[in-house]
Amino acid sequence: MLQRFFSLPRAFSHLTGSLLQMGHRMSYSTYASHPPLSDLHQTMPSVQFISLHSCCYLMGLFRNIDTLIKFHGLLIVHGLIGNLLCDTKLVGVYGALGDVRSARMVFDQMPDPDFYAWKVMIRWYFLNDLFVDVIPFYNCMRMSFRECDNIIFSIILKACSELREIDEGRKVHCQIVKVGGPDSFVMTGLIDMYGKCRQVECSSAVFEEIMDKNVVSWTSMIAGYVQNNCAEEGLVLFNRMRDALVESNPFTLGSIINACTKLRALHQGKWVHGYAIKNIVEFSSFLATTFLDMYVKCGQTRDARMIFDELPTIDLVSWTAMIVGYTQASQPNDGLRLFADEIRSDLLPNSVTAASVLSACSVSGNLNLGMSVHGLGIKLGLEECAVKNALIDMYAKCHKIGDAYVIFHGVLEKDVITWNSMISGYAQNGSAYDALRLFNQMRSYSLAPDAITLVSTLSASATLGAVQVGSSLHAYSVKEGLFSSNLYIGTALLNFYAKCGDAKSARTVFDSMGDKNIITWSAMIGGYGVQGDGSGSLSIFSDMLKEDLKPNEVIFTTILSACSSSGMVEEGWRYFKSMIQDYNFVPSMKHYACMVDLLARSGRLDEALDFIKKMPVQPDVSLYGAFLHGCGLYSRFDLGEVVVREMLQLHPNEACYYVLLSNLYASDGKWGQVNEVRDLMLQRGLNKVPGYSLVETNAEPFHDFSSSFAQANARNIHPQNDDFSSLLLPPPSQDCRSTVDEETFISVHRLSVRHLFVCCLCSSSSLQGNSPSSTWVLLRVFRLPACLSIAIRHLKLMIRG
Repeated sequence: MLQRFFSLPRAFSHLTGSLLQMGHRMSYSTYASHPPLSDLHQTMPSVQFISLHSCCYLMGLFRNIDTLIKFHGLLIVHGLIGNLLCDTKLVGVYGALGDVRSARMVFDQMPDPDFYAWKVMIRWYFLNDLFVDVIPFYNCMRMSFRECDNIIFSIILKACSELREIDEGRKVHCQIVKVGGPDSFVMTGLIDMYGKCRQVECSSAVFEEIMDKNVVSWTSMIAGYVQNNCAEEGLVLFNRMRDALVESNPFTLGSIINACTKLRALHQGKWVHGYAIKNIVEFSSFLATTFLDMYVKCGQTRDARMIFDELPTIDLVSWTAMIVGYTQASQPNDGLRLFADEIRSDLLPNSVTAASVLSACSVSGNLNLGMSVHGLGIKLGLEECAVKNALIDMYAKCHKIGDAYVIFHGVLEKDVITWNSMISGYAQNGSAYDALRLFNQMRSYSLAPDAITLVSTLSASATLGAVQVGSSLHAYSVKEGLFSSNLYIGTALLNFYAKCGDAKSARTVFDSMGDKNIITWSAMIGGYGVQGDGSGSLSIFSDMLKEDLKPNEVIFTTILSACSSSGMVEEGWRYFKSMIQDYNFVPSMKHYACMVDLLARSGRLDEALDFIKKMPVQPDVSLYGAFLHGCGLYSRFDLGEVVVREMLQLHPNEACYYVLLSNLYASDGKWGQVNEVRDLMLQRGLNKVPGYSLVETNAEPFHDFSSSFAQANARNIHPQNDDFSSLLLPPPSQDCRSTVDEETFISVHRLSVRHLFVCCLCSSSSLQGNSPSSTWVLLRVFRLPACLSIAIRHLKLMIRG
């Protein structure tokens, strides 16, 4: 057909009329954007004019790129390429069909493209989202044409907005000022460009220059404020807009709702919701989902569900927002039920939905459903990094740390969130050493840790007593400005120093924190308590009450523990009664255990046993362990044996009670009975995981000194161990025992003399081959007996000498 068309030039006038009639019948638009046809008619022969006009019209009818390419070839054969009108139309049609590369090739072959041709090429770059190519092409155009119109300015400003090209945007702004006469669309484009480039002050200045502001201008400025975390200014501007009697549109209300969401301003959000119902005729799905998100993030899942149920069409965004809302509101099971409804509606999840459901599985501990979502994700090809990160977090929180590492290892392009998920997973599952190892590996990839990384790594460092690692993280957080701006980092640092026995540094961190929450106060109270400074704990608690903060159950557990470690019996009783009478808390097992420990440490064993018998709940092993500690400290072995044998009759397969009985016999020197209890454990197949010591050398934590490490360095350890043992006095007297808690007494005096020596030697040059280090730490030593203090001073001299 095309061949016949080109072979009959004399019939062009007839074909032109036929084509025009056909175009009108098929509702195709004519090519009306080229220069006036009358001007071309004066410079071209009649037949040529008709052929060009017909060709351009025919190209506008094409909807298939292959047909256009064939037609392009015929244009070349018949010598119609090279004409400005025909080439410009060809550029436009290629662009309309999505082949911008071919459009650019045609444009580059044009001998002298006019302003309109440049404009067509820019337009199709923009409409095909090729923003990276728009700006360089515009700069080339400016070298040939100094003039520009508002349409091109709007396109270039939009490209600068998408690319966050603030420098290019400023240049365009200068050109707009030079040309003069920008319309409201150009001014709105400037507001949007500066807002997305984080220059909200410039956006505001441009906005104030607009004399006749319309709803688009107001909406762009409000959105700019909200996007730049200036939500309050956005609400103020919305009030100005209402005072100016400018009607809002759905996009205006969407920005205002986002501002309320950021501020958690539920009251204002509800007012906007009512305003929207009253004034907006068409309540779109976009606006409804925005309100749903606001209610979700303000913790109002009931109101959010009402909006969700009234949606005429529920898309993936709405399903996901509602599932996330349930998860964040600690209602993960409701979120999982909603996900089941989504699957039943034959709507397959995308990566965002899958990640949200996996997060709900993490919170609820639903491993089976999490594994099912994992399998569904593999089937649907959901391989995005967000899904992998959610899988790592889900498996870690379900205590499948090995499976979490398999997922982590399989992620080729790990981002900071991927590393954070795995590091926090190790820390939460008691694998603190692996958490620090992975943190060092992350740093080797030149990835900068964020606040979550620091919090997780500090938690692992506190568990291991890795002082050098924690101190370096402290320095890094100060250098990067994270310490002063993040409450969680400050609390993690405070907790780290407290657990490492450095109450002074913990207090320094506490005093330097601007904002404090209940967790911060609890960590500082516990920090003093761990060091046996009950008075310091009570002083901090008193300061907290002056700040009008209401204590919770955890605070009272910390206070009672501090009283226990300091022997403050009367104070402990007072706070225990205050917790019940003044704050209406029901004591938990931890509170009861603290009170038993307080009474037992102080020698009030009969009072402690009476307290246990009057408890409204069944005692657990931690409570009996605290009681038996007191029996050992005050040589009430008969009383302790009666209690523990009663527990063995109730729980014959609990290894912990056998261990308590064994320790009790050991404290009384009955080593034969100790062996009998251990043999009985072996016969019943009961095991107790042995403890180990931890020490940090050269920022590297070592453990299990009693086995492999000690054996590997036995030649360096044993000769000096004999000298050290000779310094130890006979077992401390009863008065000395009363000043040391049972854990410290057993681990330092009887069991950990060799371990303590190894901890010191790890810092010496004899084992490490480096210069002696003055940094060494022994975890959880409250107050040492005088004989051990003398021995430790001698150890320091041995290390330095």
